Amino acid sequence: MKKVSIYTDGGAVPNPGRGGYGVVLRFGGHCKELSGGFKLTTNNRMELMAVIAGLEALKEACKVSVFSDSKYIVDAINGGSAFRWRKNDWRMKAAPNSKRCKNPDLWRRLLAAYDKHEVEFNWVKGHAGIQDNERCDQLAQEALNRGKLPLDLGYQPAFETESEITAQSGSKPPTPLTKKAKITREGQPCRKCQTPVIKRSPKKKSTKANQSYYYAWYLYCPQCKAMYMVEEAKREVTRDGKRLF
Repeated sequence: MKKVSIYTDGGAVPNPGRGGYGVVLRFGGHCKELSGGFKLTTNNRMELMAVIAGLEALKEACKVSVFSDSKYIVDAINGGSAFRWRKNDWRMKAAPNSKRCKNPDLWRRLLAAYDKHEVEFNWVKGHAGIQDNERCDQLAQEALNRGKLPLDLGYQPAFETESEITAQSGSKPPTPLTKKAKITREGQPCRKCQTPVIKRSPKKKSTKANQSYYYAWYLYCPQCKAMYMVEEAKREVTRDGKRLF
């Protein structure tokens, strides 16, 4: 197996706030740099994204040494917590009423990439003069300062609309969702488990007698299977009972 070294770093300013991540991959004499950013996210999410980007960039199974200054990640992997979260359906403990772990969407991606390789995680001290780690920090800073950044859909659940994200992407802390928050678009978090919802169309297309409307599609949580009906998807039934799509 090819031996690859991956240095990663990420952060948000403020936390939460505009975020970026940087990655340096080294294989023999080859070097590749990766970076990206989001308009509102957290330090830990950007640290996770850096590792994900590095592992997902590998086109074949490799023997990988990951170097990160994030104890959040290194301790969760080396201590086995991340694997227990996955086994417990992203809960801290096996009990069904146990608290869910944070950032399950990114941990799911990281472990899926991890499973494809032979990976060891190493903690390095940040801002300690390690050249590739310093370069990752520089890449992350450059990324978060780019003019137009995309939404971090995994973190967007803390807000109702993009305008709220823009309004609070400065120094204010994020406003948590309440259970009454409306689920109106694909990518928003499920109220029950925070997994991003997806759009689905009903399998059966029959209508009941005297039914005046139906839903052409709905939002569905692939994790807990919760369903959300959206006003935008409502359609009228004609007088002869036919559906209008």
